[in-house]
Amino acid sequence: MREMLNARRNKILWVAACAVVLVTAVMIRTGFHVTKATDASKTAPPAIPAITTTVVEEDVPIYQTGIGNVTPVYSVTVRVRVDGQLMRVLFHEGQVVEEGELLAEIDPRPYQAALTQVEGMMVRDQALLANARIDLERYRTLFAQDSIPKQQLDTQEALVRQYEGTVKLDQGQIDNARLQLIYSRVTAPISGRTGVRLVDPGNIVHATDTTGIVVINQIDPIAVLFTVPEEKFQSINQAIRNNGVNPLAVQAFAREDGSLLATGKVILINNQIDTATGTVQLKALFPNATHRLWPGQYVNTHVILGTREHAVTVPETVVQRGPNGLYAFVVKSDATVAVQPIRVAQTQDGKAIIDEGLAAGTRIVVQGQYKLKAGVKITEVKTIEAAPKSAQEPARPEAAGQKANSR
Repeated sequence: MREMLNARRNKILWVAACAVVLVTAVMIRTGFHVTKATDASKTAPPAIPAITTTVVEEDVPIYQTGIGNVTPVYSVTVRVRVDGQLMRVLFHEGQVVEEGELLAEIDPRPYQAALTQVEGMMVRDQALLANARIDLERYRTLFAQDSIPKQQLDTQEALVRQYEGTVKLDQGQIDNARLQLIYSRVTAPISGRTGVRLVDPGNIVHATDTTGIVVINQIDPIAVLFTVPEEKFQSINQAIRNNGVNPLAVQAFAREDGSLLATGKVILINNQIDTATGTVQLKALFPNATHRLWPGQYVNTHVILGTREHAVTVPETVVQRGPNGLYAFVVKSDATVAVQPIRVAQTQDGKAIIDEGLAAGTRIVVQGQYKLKAGVKITEVKTIEAAPKSAQEPARPEAAGQKANSR
């Protein structure tokens, strides 16, 4: 009986031990799968949103930027050349006038009277000269007959020459009086646009006045004086030589919104570099029929140096900077990204011209790089929320630079 009880107890213990072993095995296996799933979730993070584009091959104009000031080709302060009362002003402020157009009149009566006076003196002296010449002919006849002494003939000849000089003097005075009378009519010395009227009718004006009546600026065509850094002088000079007789093209842009105002040509590179500012001054001429350029206006300029054909270009935001240089995130066929070192030739107009590292058609990340690293999968989106400052460069490029090194 005791043996039967012992056998039953041993059987129960054996069953219990097997159950414990089985439960332990199930728990270990379940834990292994959970751990494996957790590890899998850690090694395969969710795709990161990003905006991508493709590398483009295109012809890109190469230019040098500058800052300039619009200036009239000609600017003239119209001043009076005789004294008198300003009788009439015949122009309107802001009027476009032509060269030779009458602008104002000064009281001409004193100058007309002076002209009449010298003309009368001229008539008198011409009559005296005519009479002296007649007497000279008589004296010559009498001297030939030995009726008068030689001295009397010489005196008459001197008198004729004296009257001839007097007549020439009168002619000079007449010409001067006529000129003064012409100066009483103030005309436009150049074609252009008038400014503010500086003197009102009725005022007494003088030839010594420095303010003038009005300022006329020629604004079509119009000029722009601008400066570029002295280190860019050689590239501009080389472009001018390459163009031969054709002047370099220049574009003028508004400083407020960057809109194109006009396109002109370079007409001057100053004959020396300003050592105080380290810049060289250039002058360009622009057609200005629509008056989009105005004297005194500040503009940004682009001097077109040439065209780079078949240039590989990407948006400027593609280019990232790391401790080992510039790089870009390239998207592979499986939607993962790789770090690609690149070399940038030039950046302009929001585009970067790539010399090395990218080929046309390659898919690249434009926005969203601050969360990326090599091997991360991305998903294409249309917009991305702004990156927090703590998450933006330079923290990420450091890791990317190490990845680039490993490559």
